[in-house]
Amino acid sequence: MKWAQLGFIGRRVRNSVREIFWTHVLTSVTMALTLFVFGAFMLLQENLEALLKGWGDQLQINAYVGKDLSGADIESLRERIRTYPEVAHVRHISQEQAWMDFQAALGAQSNVLEGLPRDVLPASFEIALRPNFRDGPVVEALAARLRKEKGITSVEYAQDWVDRMSLVIIAVQWIKWIFGGVLFLTTYFIVNSTVKLAMLARKEEIQIMELVGASRQLIEAPFVLEGMIQGTVGGGLSVGGLWLAFQLMRNQAPLSFGIFGISNPLRFLDYQSVALIIVIGCLLGAAGSLFSLRRFLRSWQG
Repeated sequence: MKWAQLGFIGRRVRNSVREIFWTHVLTSVTMALTLFVFGAFMLLQENLEALLKGWGDQLQINAYVGKDLSGADIESLRERIRTYPEVAHVRHISQEQAWMDFQAALGAQSNVLEGLPRDVLPASFEIALRPNFRDGPVVEALAARLRKEKGITSVEYAQDWVDRMSLVIIAVQWIKWIFGGVLFLTTYFIVNSTVKLAMLARKEEIQIMELVGASRQLIEAPFVLEGMIQGTVGGGLSVGGLWLAFQLMRNQAPLSFGIFGISNPLRFLDYQSVALIIVIGCLLGAAGSLFSLRRFLRSWQG
């Protein structure tokens, strides 16, 4: 394509933006809303995966001990648990330490504990597992062995939550594409309407171009470029909206994520995901414009 043709395409795009400015704005905002919803699912999936990874890396068993155990009994029990091949290390948490840890995890919300006795939480062992022994059946077998130890009253671990979280992430991933597909289809029809308005405004100009022998590519290029610009602007707006929503969520989220074993797991989309949203917007605008344009040109020629 020659430089003169590129200049012609640029002028047509500029004139179109001026003539039907608010139509272009409406299309860009609509695409931004669509991509915002799609990006929100991506953001949710991203943080759920981070939370799941954190739980997997920090998977541990909490074995609660009776109040009647002496210091020597607790030390003997800890040494016995430490010899298990699945165990990386064992940490004893006294009732006082459990209270302090829980209070620190609640952060600014720790005032809800006022009036409760400091020995309300039981003493326990935090048992960290070796990486090769974090599978569900292995953890379950180890928990069953610990329950048989004298002095241990109950055993808890988060493997069930990890398994359920994996299913939730898979569901979010499917919903993201299914719901996104419906929204993309809706956006396609809106882009279709925008292209129709633009073509009706330039019908005579397009017919003259066809009469003088202008190529199909030269006629289509301005409309496709307009669609790409709309999609790119919509993608940028959606990313900006996601960033503002993310900042609001991060500021409003409680500081007590330590309850789940993870400190502040919220994180924004990486550069690849941001680029994917913008590229999808650009391609969606270009494809919607191109398909709509060719259908209208065939109807005119017919």
